[in-house]
Amino acid sequence: MSLENIKKYEFGKPLNTGAVVVDIPKTEGIPTGFTYDEGSKEITTTLNKKDVVYGLGETIRGINKRGWLYISNNADEPHHEETKHGLYASQNFLMLDDGNRCFGIFVDNPGIVQFDIAYTDADKFTIRFEDNDTYFYVIDGKTPYEIVSSFRELIGRSYIPPLWAFGFGQSRWGYKTADDVREVARRYKELGIPLDMIYMDIDYMQDFKDFTINPERFPDFEAFVKEMKDEGIRLVPIIDAGVKIEEGYDVYEEGVKEGYFCKKEDGTNLVAAVWPGKVHFPDFLNSAARKWFGDKYKLLTDAGIEGFWNDMNEPAIFYTEDHLKEVFAEIKDYENRELDIWGFFAFKNLIGSIDNNPEDYRRFYHDFDGVKVRHDKVHNLYGFYMTRSAGEAFERNNPDKRILMFSRSSYTGMHRYGGVWTGDNTSWWSHLQLNIKQMPSLSMTGFLYSGADVGGFGGNTTEDLVMRWTEFGIFTPLFRNHCALGGREQELYQFGKPEDFKNIVELRYSLVPYIYSEFMKAVLNNGMYMAPLSFEYRDDERCREIEDQLLVGDSIMVAPVYEQNKTGRYVYLPEKMKLIRFRSYNDFDEEILEAGDHYVKAELNEVLVFVRPGKALPLTKPAKCVDDLSWDDLSYITFDADPESYDMYKDDGISRL
Repeated sequence: MSLENIKKYEFGKPLNTGAVVVDIPKTEGIPTGFTYDEGSKEITTTLNKKDVVYGLGETIRGINKRGWLYISNNADEPHHEETKHGLYASQNFLMLDDGNRCFGIFVDNPGIVQFDIAYTDADKFTIRFEDNDTYFYVIDGKTPYEIVSSFRELIGRSYIPPLWAFGFGQSRWGYKTADDVREVARRYKELGIPLDMIYMDIDYMQDFKDFTINPERFPDFEAFVKEMKDEGIRLVPIIDAGVKIEEGYDVYEEGVKEGYFCKKEDGTNLVAAVWPGKVHFPDFLNSAARKWFGDKYKLLTDAGIEGFWNDMNEPAIFYTEDHLKEVFAEIKDYENRELDIWGFFAFKNLIGSIDNNPEDYRRFYHDFDGVKVRHDKVHNLYGFYMTRSAGEAFERNNPDKRILMFSRSSYTGMHRYGGVWTGDNTSWWSHLQLNIKQMPSLSMTGFLYSGADVGGFGGNTTEDLVMRWTEFGIFTPLFRNHCALGGREQELYQFGKPEDFKNIVELRYSLVPYIYSEFMKAVLNNGMYMAPLSFEYRDDERCREIEDQLLVGDSIMVAPVYEQNKTGRYVYLPEKMKLIRFRSYNDFDEEILEAGDHYVKAELNEVLVFVRPGKALPLTKPAKCVDDLSWDDLSYITFDADPESYDMYKDDGISRL
């Protein structure tokens, strides 16, 4: 594919972040239609009334980003609220579309970047840089799909997980023993609910140390991994960014000896803290350190593990040794003082400054293969390069098979090495809606293997929320129920309608041939797996404002119910479609609906799917796990289409491509 429609501009002295895989010649000057103020480090363009602004991948608010200030500054942010300006990711690709002309921009800057999208000024889009050492790309195209395709060609092919990773996964922070995991597997099997993965949070580790296994709570780990796999279940352990400071711990001692940890200005290793207490952070931007850490995953792959999730890799900091000393010294000034309102606020802010303090991210440096760079200048690369560390190691050590990998923190380019989950959401109906709106933006930016914690991670969920979220989750490539320690347990067997949950999850398994085919076509053709209606129906003004109905692949549209106590919803159809109201994979109603507005009934156990005209939707018979699914005996739901017209993609699901 020719990329002559892409122009690259350069500001300052940018680093090669690894986001881009195609070398685009530099264009001198300022992009047409933009102004640049070197003093304020701002690039600005004017928005017209009809401009919709898409992109930024995983963040807060809607599909149309117009009307808010977004900040790329990867953060350990558990409060996914409208007042926030960003989450764990920096995926700095946007597209402006007025219905006639559209163009994309990619801001390749790993530091803090603000995207003021008609927030300060309703007619202006301003990009502000803390340090403007930036590669700035402008992508022209006739359609949103064309622009997305060009951008994805620029940044390289998206990560491909193993086929079994399209099954259902159960997770919880709090599976403390092998018997806890066995109990989860037993309860799902007892109810006949398909299950492919059980995720292992930090509980499996010895004292929360990476690449260790607690021998008392998980004895004979390799045999346990095999036992679960014989049941059709893969175990997927978590890996965190911080390495515990502990004499005798091999990962710590090797990292110190070889100089693989991030250092302060004086050359000593930064001492921070996360789950295990005091830690050092591996310098993932250094290729030698990256190879060393990546090869540590082999301890677990040699034991039969075939998938991982990387966490706390913004990196999250509970405190640094340096700042904690500063806080304790300052606290003494407050002893025996009466605090008025301002004194109280100052004291409260002092205590609250302990974790994830911006100054702490300025205390340490990276050896970026010979270039010393302060961490805050490249902060948004850290999670990307941790996952790159793992991905490169898997290519070396497991060359014949795909390994599941997804991460919390990310930057453009990480999409080549793994997927993402959207982090520590909450059991709120608004977060189900947020999940719906995040998915097209993630598809745009190349993070195709993605999903949210179904049911919500924090708080106490409800049965109806878990059911409605599961009904949407069956369409996301990453389909995982996960929740926090101390909250209401939300495994599907914890509720009073297990048969309804079984039917919904079985529908996911029936859809795997379609979901995998559409996912793989999006990967191989640089396309969208989930897309807004406006990308397809270019002449329909209504579609530009619809954010709660999504195209999933080429054949279907979904319209999830995302409000409590609702038994239906309003749906707008830009063309005639066939409504399928699923209660299970083999129990559904069909109805042809004309273009226009409809109120569509959807009881709590019903899933709404709309088949587009001239399209076919393949279904298979569900099984207890993906490995047992048949791709040979498929049925089809069609709408004015021949079943044979469906373009099925199939491979062995495990070999690297």
